[in-house]
Amino acid sequence: MNTARFLRHPALAALALSSALLLPAVAAQAQAKPAAAPAAAAAPIQFLAAQSELSFISKQMGVPVDGHFKRFDAQLTFDPKKPEAGRVSFTIDLASVSLGAPEFDAELAKPAWFDSKKLPQASFQSSAIKATGGGKFEVSGKLSIKGQTRDIVVPITLTQAGKLSTATGSFVLKRLEFKIGEGEWADTSMVANDVQVKFKLAFNGVAAL
Repeated sequence: MNTARFLRHPALAALALSSALLLPAVAAQAQAKPAAAPAAAAAPIQFLAAQSELSFISKQMGVPVDGHFKRFDAQLTFDPKKPEAGRVSFTIDLASVSLGAPEFDAELAKPAWFDSKKLPQASFQSSAIKATGGGKFEVSGKLSIKGQTRDIVVPITLTQAGKLSTATGSFVLKRLEFKIGEGEWADTSMVANDVQVKFKLAFNGVAAL
């Protein structure tokens, strides 16, 4: 084939020029390593309500009285190796409180106590999480009940078995700071101001300690 005649044809010359320009780029692309696949997002942490517990002990005229909440929920973002970046929020259905007898439970729903028809939910929102060693942490945040909000610090212990992580702990709640037990029930000789709150919260998907 006459190369000079081939190149004098405008269309064929343009095709030859385009091929000459594209070949190096195609060759470089063929030699390049394939791009790394993006890292898979970490699976969200799952709260296991059926394996969790929220209870309390109050004293009426010096006699301990046990109670618990049947419905509550937690949302957790947490890596034990980076606890300061973690967040936890917690909500409680106040109408689910139980002292083990229907008449007592009905009393706690009234305005003097939880006023759960008007203010059905209590909540906690963390502001800081600090490791204290040995699977123990301090969670600081705001607890809101009956429209009253207070800063609290909650110590927790985290244990793990396979995929299951369990956070346990307790703290003392001053009921009068949250207007729990108003009017005649504000008398602390009848019902103590200190209420011991205990919890066990179970999760799937927390990173290893």
